Amino acid sequence: MPKICLLLIVLLFYSCQKNKEDQYFDAIENNDVKLMPPTEGEWLYSHKEKGQSFDNFLKSKHAVPKKDANIIYIKPIGNFTALQTKQTELIRQYLEIYFQLKTEVLPASPNTIIPKHARRIGYENQEQFLAGYILDSVLKKEKPSNKIVLMGLTEIDLYPKPEWNFVFGLASYTQKVGVSSIYRLNDENLTNANFNLCLSRLLKICSHEIGHMFGLHHCIEVNCVMNGTNGLSETDTKQIRLCSVCQRKLNSSIKYDNKKRLIALEKYFQDNNLEEELKLMKSDLERIQ
Repeated sequence: MPKICLLLIVLLFYSCQKNKEDQYFDAIENNDVKLMPPTEGEWLYSHKEKGQSFDNFLKSKHAVPKKDANIIYIKPIGNFTALQTKQTELIRQYLEIYFQLKTEVLPASPNTIIPKHARRIGYENQEQFLAGYILDSVLKKEKPSNKIVLMGLTEIDLYPKPEWNFVFGLASYTQKVGVSSIYRLNDENLTNANFNLCLSRLLKICSHEIGHMFGLHHCIEVNCVMNGTNGLSETDTKQIRLCSVCQRKLNSSIKYDNKKRLIALEKYFQDNNLEEELKLMKSDLERIQ
């Protein structure tokens, strides 16, 4: 009899927890903003993606934190200014809250680690690095302790293949490595005046690319940080918020407290004077009160 009672208690606890999670996602779904039909020049106009349902995500192979694989690492590559270094620390803080996993910055490497055959001069006469080379020949060689994912961060522009002009970032689902560039996010020159705008863009790009490493595909239904974008103007129209479905996917892999995460994100945006981002978190918090 005692064993049966214990089993019933465990099952009841599991049911209550699951119901609590369902209530959270059902509540914040009211804040999801449906995407309008894409227009020429936008990502979904030229990329006919199928999207990824929650059930399809569960069936896919994706990163799940384990005792020996639970730290997110950032690898700076290049010659960062004092303001860019400050943003690197702020992105570390943000990712630690966003994914609810310990996040560390590795020692920076110079641009000289990228050989000539993985560089080119872009259409704007700017230097560019081949993103795939950084994934395969730089980041995969890094073996930091307890790594779950590793993201490189460059101050040089990136391109994914010869026929593409540029790419904000690139990630490998299978290898759990990715790279993002701050080049196009800085409005040519990062200053105190544009610091917050550029930080907001960086937070979007980095959380997007690491989201891919955790198995999230592009979101095609709702304005979401996992939307694909064709350029900076389109990135600026996308919310920093994960939609309810993408949040459910992430939370199914990383078993964090959704309300605790939301409160921490609210505080981060408040502390860093990111007003539009703060409004989104407050709106979600109002839904779950």
